Amino acid sequence: MPRTGGGREAELDRLLPPDLRPLFDDRFVRSCGLFEEYVRRLAIGVVRVTGLERAARERGSAAAIAARAGLDPARSPAPVAWLLGTLAAGGLLTRAADERGVEDFVLPGDLPEMDPATIASEQERCDPACLPSYRLAERAAALYPEVLRGVVSGEEALFAPDRLGAWIDYFSNDNPLYAVSNRIGALAVERALPRAGGGVAVLELGGGLGSATAALFERLEAAGRPDAVRSYRFTEVAPSFLRRGQRALAARFPQAPLQSGRLDMDRPFAEAGIEPGSVALVYGVNTLHVARDLEFTLAEIRGALVPGGALVLSECVRPFAAQPIYVEFVFNLLESFRAPRLVDPWRPHGGFLSPEQWTAGLLACGFRDVTIAPDIARLRDAVPECVITSIASVRG
Repeated sequence: MPRTGGGREAELDRLLPPDLRPLFDDRFVRSCGLFEEYVRRLAIGVVRVTGLERAARERGSAAAIAARAGLDPARSPAPVAWLLGTLAAGGLLTRAADERGVEDFVLPGDLPEMDPATIASEQERCDPACLPSYRLAERAAALYPEVLRGVVSGEEALFAPDRLGAWIDYFSNDNPLYAVSNRIGALAVERALPRAGGGVAVLELGGGLGSATAALFERLEAAGRPDAVRSYRFTEVAPSFLRRGQRALAARFPQAPLQSGRLDMDRPFAEAGIEPGSVALVYGVNTLHVARDLEFTLAEIRGALVPGGALVLSECVRPFAAQPIYVEFVFNLLESFRAPRLVDPWRPHGGFLSPEQWTAGLLACGFRDVTIAPDIARLRDAVPECVITSIASVRG
């Protein structure tokens, strides 16, 4: 659980820039800690119901333990490694590297009985607006056994038509645990937009249901800079998300210079009508980490930008490179999340990247002047719950 009170408040005052500090009030930080504990308890339940608790009595790698539990050898190793790593981080398993550097796990005793519902009740008292994240995590926990056993893919399970409502609630700016990503990103875009020379063209990748776009337009209006954007191209790969996002934004911002269209960031941007050197800023909120080939996607982004144009991301990040984080629990079910093309040394695994890995990857792909705010490297020891940041860079 996170510490609260004057000591934590003083740390946040010292470590966070003034424009970000209001986003990290005591209630939000406490909600992050509660959700982390909720996910840990869900993970214990998944480990128990999938047979991993019994299989982990004998020391072995995540893949070996998954095989002993009879789980699918293609889909299960990465999520199982995350589950076991999360329990190890909580002191419930032991972990060590073998002579080849492969992590081994062993469960020395019975897992404790820890009811997730008690944490959900505490969250309801603290801030019920965060409960959409809990409902989505609970749904994911129920899907884990079938996905790990190879009965269904995570994509089919998580994005079934009857689950669209849960995603709408989760991605909403009314859900503080997700909205913070949109608001951090909006502040970073507003900082990156030129102060003179008229409005610029912006391309948003993976716009989803439009909540990041809405937060950005609200920020520009609040800052007195509605004309800083001349044209805004909202894109998304999933047709159902694109349609809903497009309708919601058109209704809410009828005067905004909005265009919408489908764009697959794993394909050449020219297929979506994006001309080379046609935009001054590319924006994405919790999007680029699921690129199948991040090196390719960064090259496409660089090509779309004018010389000196900006790339602004808002991303969940791993405070430390090998540390599993609670936000990954739901998304580890997705093939696109857990199994991208790897690039040594800055893309060593699927899932979220660390700040250092983002910096190294951007520099390797032709960007410069990488700025990370909030600075996770300064925050991660004092405020480990902070796993959200903006990453801004300039086309070199």
